[in-house]
Amino acid sequence: MQDTDSNRNTASVSTASLAAWLRLERTHGIGPRTAAALLAAFGSPDAIFEADVAALSRHVSPALARALLQPVSPDTARLVEATRRWLDEPGHQLLAAGQPGYPALLANIHDPPLLLYINGRMELLNTPALAIVGSRNASAQGKANAQAFAEALAMAGVAIVSGLALGVDAAAHEGALRGPGSTIAVVGTGPDLVYPARNRALAARIAQDGCIVSEYPVGMPPLPSNFPKRNRIISGLSAGVLVVEAAAQSGSLITARQAAEQGREVFAIPGSIHAALSKGCHELIREGAKLVDTAQDVLEAIQVSPLVFTQAPPLVAQAEKGGDDALLAALGHDPVEPDALLARVGGTPGELSTRLLLLELDGLLERLPGGLVQRVAMS
Repeated sequence: MQDTDSNRNTASVSTASLAAWLRLERTHGIGPRTAAALLAAFGSPDAIFEADVAALSRHVSPALARALLQPVSPDTARLVEATRRWLDEPGHQLLAAGQPGYPALLANIHDPPLLLYINGRMELLNTPALAIVGSRNASAQGKANAQAFAEALAMAGVAIVSGLALGVDAAAHEGALRGPGSTIAVVGTGPDLVYPARNRALAARIAQDGCIVSEYPVGMPPLPSNFPKRNRIISGLSAGVLVVEAAAQSGSLITARQAAEQGREVFAIPGSIHAALSKGCHELIREGAKLVDTAQDVLEAIQVSPLVFTQAPPLVAQAEKGGDDALLAALGHDPVEPDALLARVGGTPGELSTRLLLLELDGLLERLPGGLVQRVAMS
């Protein structure tokens, strides 16, 4: 097979050392800390496998030293070949802990991945980033909020990290793709698979304009245990985590609490006291998460300065000039669902969410239980 290393970023694992890296990662009993200790002692995975049991036993147990020196299994050999084929595709890279380009924030968590499979713009992994997470069964308003916050933050140069799930994750990725900050999707499968399949088109756009990241090898299916584990990477890549909507026992709360343990900021958007999907956010706020209702709140907290724009987003500018009379007219005076309102006025959910937020801040709109909005009657 032709070696294509020259076509990949020089920080990527080389074809020559690929087998040793995969062999190290797949040895039972080798976790991130043990791998780091061995690499510090021997300098490279190749040198680890060239050592004898006595040398290895100075750093790991004799049993683990013997396990490391077992012959390469047929499964590992097949994985090496499959990974080589995957790496031959444009935009695909494999980054090992300690290499140039390995995300600095992620490297400092308790258990950073030994290997990162990357499809897309690897440089995003070392840019200012914020995670946006929430319910897979998000309300229309929750998805609109996720999209609007993600777009505003990405326009400020912040990369938005999420998990490519349905609901809030997908909405956050969609919004972030509109800004220069773009987006990073941390997935719970091998880098060659897309889960859920409904997000295949979105994943293709992220691979083109953003970045898809996995710690799982080529061919890894979407096992249930993969997703809670990958959440530490979502928070680990980020300066903070914003929870948009979450039920009381949501997996998003796991991500938020991992973020707090990693020393990251945790933000939550409040909602109706009657909405089940607001319970998780309210719980986080009681535990000390910062309540936010604008993207600027988040930017100030993570100390990221917005870029200077040459032109304000048209709908925001229009609203600031009092040009949303048409939206007020479309609202009428009865409660309405945002989806129904969007059908009346057109545009995207993110744009509508921004316009509604501005009206709410001006005291012209109130939010009701069930995600409904209603125009405020002026006396």
